[in-house]
Formats: sequence, structure tokens, C-alpha cells
Amino acid sequence: MGLRRHALPAGLAAVALVAGALALRAPASHGSTRPPAALAAPVLSPRRAPETLSRVVGDLRLRRDLDAALADPQLGAARSANCLVVDDGGRRLYERTPDASLLPASNLKLLTGAAILDRLGPGTRLRTEVRGARPAGGNVDGPLWLVGGGDPLLGTADFAASFERQPRQFTSLEALADRVVKAGVRHVSGGIVGDETRYDRERYVPTWIPSYVSDSEIGPASALTVNDNFVAWHPRHIAAAAPATAAAALFTALLRARGVDVDGSAAEGAAPPASARLATIDSATVGELVGEMLRESDNQTAEMLVKELDRRRGGRGSTVNGMAVVRSDLASMDLPLAGLATVDGSGLDRSDRATCRLLLSVLEHAPERAWLTRGLPVAAHDGTLARHFHGSVAAGRLRAKTGSLKGVAGLTGLAATVRGGTLAFSLLVNGLPHDELGVYLYEKVGGILVRYPDVPKPAQLAVPGT
Repeated sequence: MGLRRHALPAGLAAVALVAGALALRAPASHGSTRPPAALAAPVLSPRRAPETLSRVVGDLRLRRDLDAALADPQLGAARSANCLVVDDGGRRLYERTPDASLLPASNLKLLTGAAILDRLGPGTRLRTEVRGARPAGGNVDGPLWLVGGGDPLLGTADFAASFERQPRQFTSLEALADRVVKAGVRHVSGGIVGDETRYDRERYVPTWIPSYVSDSEIGPASALTVNDNFVAWHPRHIAAAAPATAAAALFTALLRARGVDVDGSAAEGAAPPASARLATIDSATVGELVGEMLRESDNQTAEMLVKELDRRRGGRGSTVNGMAVVRSDLASMDLPLAGLATVDGSGLDRSDRATCRLLLSVLEHAPERAWLTRGLPVAAHDGTLARHFHGSVAAGRLRAKTGSLKGVAGLTGLAATVRGGTLAFSLLVNGLPHDELGVYLYEKVGGILVRYPDVPKPAQLAVPGT
């Protein structure tokens, strides 16, 4: 019994010793032509356990390389203000301050998206309506109301074409104008009135840095959002002072271009409950909207859908109450919420906090996680990763949510390894001296993850005939 009790630990110890040497040594020279000496493998040799040895060496090298990446002197104060967790099918490969409560930047959109998908359902659509009196002989007696339903991507073709990354997903306001014409409308005596009453009228989160507004990081919020509520975008973006009125004015122009006579000026107000529904257009599904939000890191979509969460539970469509729904929903998923603090859905606010443990848990355990992973941008291919990882082994293999604010970088997602595995990971870094270092770091970390396990294949470690 004594021999059997100590045989397994002795074997594992041998594996660990050899693994440590393999993990830390430099690659052997390939210049010698001398044939290798024949190996005689003892019964307890680690060479008789090649898969175990390969895994141990791979794990050790991964930890060494990730430790080195996060200790890079270039990172400055960020070396002590970061977290990173890496899982391999539920097996924790690496963990560094997983519960540190850090600025997540746009990685927060993963939490927002998880709650939106769970509460609204991935197949739900948001409807924009045109309401008014039914036309008699083509004439509408009184106004037509353009009623916002919270679609964050309602817009025109010229606005969609202005984006660098194409094609830009949008719900066509032109198509809605065509449907009004198809409904028989030829003259509107009371003008077009924009209705944004589905949500409150708070345009921006009060604690946001003013430059987010002045630099057009996000447009003013409204239940009737058209073209992100910008009235111009060349050479610079100009936000609408009154989004509902601006949307009504644009819709007026579209109707007139289609031969509809519209009297009067655009205005805003609530559509009468008894008014008839003359035309509608639906958004993409919520699953597709969340995918667009993650892929393009769309702040406007995030904040609009947060307001919709509040509206669906009977509220007035506010950010504060919508974020309460997000937290409540995440709690219902039994996720580790310690260290979470949120005031918006986009991650723009600098008081937002999250942990790597939570972000990874959402990606691995949220009920609609398939929709989350489907929406992640692919390295060197699309979305916010289109410009990154070119020439890297991670190109096309890594898909992840990016995050970036001044001094902050984040990357949470999946890495398809060169050996055919899949690693889930979350990285947050705060206190970067230069924002470019965020891209440098997550490209470095991404490459390390994709190459895992960076060791010979198990078959190459085995002794022939053993």
C-alpha cells in the first residue's frame, strides 16, 4: 500500500520538474547534425505522460508570458491597476486580481447587452409609427405624427454611408416615407409632428465628461432618434437641439421629395391615442441590435436600449431606472456582482466599475451568451477590431469586446487557439500613461492566448514504443 500511495505523487513531481525546465529554457539549437541519443524511459518518467507534460508546460509558459506582459515597464502605473482572467473550458488557466474593481470602459456593454437580451428577448423588434387621420381622397386633415419607438438605428442612407466601416446597419427612414405614400397620403394639412414621449427627455447622463458631447461621442437621447440625432455630420457632427422636431423636419423633406404636399412647419408633441396607424417600420431584432452595439461599440444603441428596459417594466424610460433593471437582471443570473458600479449602459461614465471575474462570467454563463459572442468583433476583420491584429497570429482567431477611455483599456472575449481550443478571457487595465499602450497590450495578450499551449504537441513528447 505504501508504494502505491506514493507512486502517483512521485510521477507528478517528475512531470512538474521536467515541465518547469521545458517552460523556462530557451528553444534548442537546430544546427547540430548529431543524431539524438536513444531514450530509455523509466516507469515513472514524465515522457510516459506526454499529454500531462504538454499541458503543464503550456500552462507554465502562459503564466510566465502573461505576467511579463502585465509587468512591462512601459505600462507605468497600470502595472498595478489591472486584472486578467483566462479560462479553458471552465478550467482556470490564469488569474490576476480578478476581483479588482476597475473602469471597464465599453466592456460594460457586455453586461448591458446580457440584461437587454434576457429582459427583452433577442427576437423583439422596436416599431416606429406614422399616425394621423385616415386620408380621404389622399388628404390628411390635420397633422401626421412620427412616433418614436426607441429604434436606435433609424436613419437615412446618406448618414449610414458616412461611416468608415461599411455596410452600416440601419432602419431606413426613406422606406417609412415610401410606406406613407403607399398608404394613399398625398397631402397633409397639419404638418409633421415628432412624438418622443416613449422615453424621458434627459439627453445625456449628467456626470459624463463634457467632451463626450462636444466631441460627438454620442448624440442626444430621444425615443425618436434619427441619424443618432445629428442634423449634420460633414465636416463635423452637429447635434439636434430638439431631436423630435429635427426628425419631423427630415421626414417632411422625405415626403415632399416623394410628391406629398405637407403644409406648415415641423413640430413635436404626443400623438392622440385615437389616431390611426397609417404606416410602420420595425427595427432589427434586439439580438441584432445588441450585436451591432458590441461590434461597433455603439454608445447610442446602449443608452437607448437601457431606457427601453425601464419602459418595458412600466417606467417613463429613464437611464437611472433602466440601469436598476440591468443590475437586478444580472443578480438574477447569480453572477458575481461585487465591485460592480454603473450609472450608464455604454461605459462612458468614469464612475463605472466592474471586475474581470464578472465580465468573464457574463460571457460564459449569461442565458443569451450565444448572442453576446456572436456580436463580438473579429480581430483584423470587422467592428472595433478591424484595424488591429493585422499580421498577428490572432487575426481572424480572436473575437472580443474592446474598451477604451483616457488611460483605460479593456478586452473581453474568446481566443481560438492554433491547437483548435477556445479560451475565454477578460482584461482590464487602468492608469495607462498613453492610450496607444492599451492597443499594444491587448494585441500582445491576444497573441499569447491564441498560441496556447506554446509547446510541442503531446505526440512529440512521447517515447517511441512506450
